[in-house]
Amino acid sequence: MHRLSEREWQAYRQKNKDRARMLISCPDRAGIVAAVSSFLFEQGANIVQSDQYTTDPETGRFFMRIEFDVVNLEERYEAIKDAFRPVAESFGMDWSLVEAKKRKKMAIFVSKEDHCLLELLWLWKSGALHADIEIVVSNHPDMRETVESFGIPYRHIPVTKERKAEAEEEQLAALGGGVDVIVLARYMQILSPRFLQEYPMRIINIHHSFLPAFVGAKPYEQAYRRGVKLIGATAHYVTEELDAGPIIEQDVQRVTHEEDVEALKQLGRQVERTVLARAVGWHLEDRVLVYGNKTIVFP
Repeated sequence: MHRLSEREWQAYRQKNKDRARMLISCPDRAGIVAAVSSFLFEQGANIVQSDQYTTDPETGRFFMRIEFDVVNLEERYEAIKDAFRPVAESFGMDWSLVEAKKRKKMAIFVSKEDHCLLELLWLWKSGALHADIEIVVSNHPDMRETVESFGIPYRHIPVTKERKAEAEEEQLAALGGGVDVIVLARYMQILSPRFLQEYPMRIINIHHSFLPAFVGAKPYEQAYRRGVKLIGATAHYVTEELDAGPIIEQDVQRVTHEEDVEALKQLGRQVERTVLARAVGWHLEDRVLVYGNKTIVFP
């Protein structure tokens, strides 16, 4: 397991030592914001950021993300959770309380393309990605030298049709149940329902945004022949329905008839790395709430 330097880690912890995030989802009704705000005031907390959204003020679902500082958070964390439970129950809330200083543990899965992996590694190295990268898993050996140069463990687990189930068991064993989120950085294998059940809404994938058009091999060649004017990328949570999970982030790049297939691929890689980095960053900072097959994102 690799972390930031001790100096960088201590600076991060000090900056966020008394900061917490509360995520809330519940049926919408009057008084939710007042109740949460009053509770935090009674706890001596100072609200530093608050975002909210309702699908419908009358019969909809209410979502809230609120950050606050409170003295001696670590010592008071469990007591604050216990004190908030009656408030949550009175509004039928699904909720969580997160200490901002605690960095999530992340695993990255990759195949042969390195652009998304490198983007995540660079952001992590610079301290912009608030996670501990526990391991990189790949069905090819190609990225070992690159990953290990960052001081991160690399595990090559070949995947074939005949040994797919066995390979997934090896992958799960390598993760050891010790990661909070898995990022598929152009990992070109379909995960089984058994694997997905271990990490529900905690696996993030990236793919081109041509879907559902240009399905299958060589999508950029198909797009070039069709004369597309936009290319893009989609980052989403992985579900059993292939490439149809809740979308976290998307972006597009305008193109013209002058771009050939290789130019389209290069532009596509740039969009993919940016979109995936945004989506992963928002997930790590608890900015994403899932609602059905959609997401509420508070960037």
